[in-house]
Amino acid sequence: DYVRECGQVQKVQHNPDPKLHPFERAREYTRALNATKLDKVFAKPFIGALSGHIDSIWKLANVPTRLSTLISGSCDGELRVWDIPQRRVTWKAQAHRGFVRGVVVERSGKNVITCGDDQTIKVWSLDQSTIMEDDDEQDESKENVKPLHEFLGKAGFLDIDCQWDSDLLVTSGMQVDLWDMNRSEPLHSFSWGADTINTVKFNRVETNVLSSTASDRNIVLYDIRSKTPIRKLVMKMCTNSLCWNPMEAFNFTIACEDCNLYTFDMRKLQQAMNVHKDHVRAAMSVDYSPTGREFVSGSYDQTVRIFRVSEGHSREVYHTKRMQRVFCVKFSADSKFVFSGSDDTNVRVWKSQSSARLGTLLPRQKQQLRYRKQLKKKYVHMPEIRRIERHRHVPKSIYKATELRHIMSSAAERKESRRRKHSKPGSRKFKVERKSHIVQEDE
Repeated sequence: DYVRECGQVQKVQHNPDPKLHPFERAREYTRALNATKLDKVFAKPFIGALSGHIDSIWKLANVPTRLSTLISGSCDGELRVWDIPQRRVTWKAQAHRGFVRGVVVERSGKNVITCGDDQTIKVWSLDQSTIMEDDDEQDESKENVKPLHEFLGKAGFLDIDCQWDSDLLVTSGMQVDLWDMNRSEPLHSFSWGADTINTVKFNRVETNVLSSTASDRNIVLYDIRSKTPIRKLVMKMCTNSLCWNPMEAFNFTIACEDCNLYTFDMRKLQQAMNVHKDHVRAAMSVDYSPTGREFVSGSYDQTVRIFRVSEGHSREVYHTKRMQRVFCVKFSADSKFVFSGSDDTNVRVWKSQSSARLGTLLPRQKQQLRYRKQLKKKYVHMPEIRRIERHRHVPKSIYKATELRHIMSSAAERKESRRRKHSKPGSRKFKVERKSHIVQEDE
């Protein structure tokens, strides 16, 4: 009973009496500081790049029933299905003429649905018999992959999503169209004063609720049971992407042109729940972790950032020398990995925890990691630990742009405070930042 697995080192009984451990807090602080430093030493988030596309990656989708499968659509209309552990293409097809605007996997995990600029919606089977080995075989089998079904619309599509508990689809373009997989015509169309609907998303919990973002800076909520729009929120800047929280039915996060991300409660749209900053150029994409506690964003500033929902600044920033503007990001179904698609035609795989160990761990290693995690959580408020934890190396261009944005925002705050100070009392009311980016709300 007293022999460890190595067979030589004896177990030592621990007496928790505080009188026998007079400097326990000092030792714990030193261990927490060392654990924080070790996380920085072993922080290697980049795993690998999946190359093969010849144009920018515009859309990514993961399969809810397969952790090892990723689907990417590019700006030249090509669709690829990747085997992530093997880092190879399972099959690919020329899906559309022009951009692949939307990629989504239906609830069964057997079929993938795409839409594009050529006014078509296509349904593909994920279980194709072709396995790619070299370029010649890829080109030959690319023409052999055919869609199961094809639907023709009246105009080009910009996004697509499927309902989680039925065979309904929703597409965006000139208007929001609701489709049934078994019919060739849309069941219903929604519109509320917008020329172009950029994105559309179904709520994963309240499956009858969906949202859309449009080119006139509005965010509209719909209920397919009443077949009418519910609310419309008008922002100061255009919204590029939207994602619902998979664990909290009423909350969603948007990626905006003003470099910020905003989290809203659909019941209280008068102000944002939180404003997430750190990007220095337009935020292009956002996706939630399956746990609902974190989300990842990709930006035009060539970085990928991971935010906690309750915090206003990112906890991680990922970048490489060769990565260009990031158009799409995705969390894996087990929340351990992050995928990004960028303008340099590569799909990159990252660890969601930059210092996490991959592979099988021994019980003692797991216990050690849990102990370090609790120590860091206990002493996270200490200045030195907080400074090391928050520090990130970023490219010089992003560092300079962040400094410039800070100077501009500080100047604007000073100007507003002086105007309020020298104006008639009560004439210039203070407006919190969570409300300052909202123009109006309509019902």
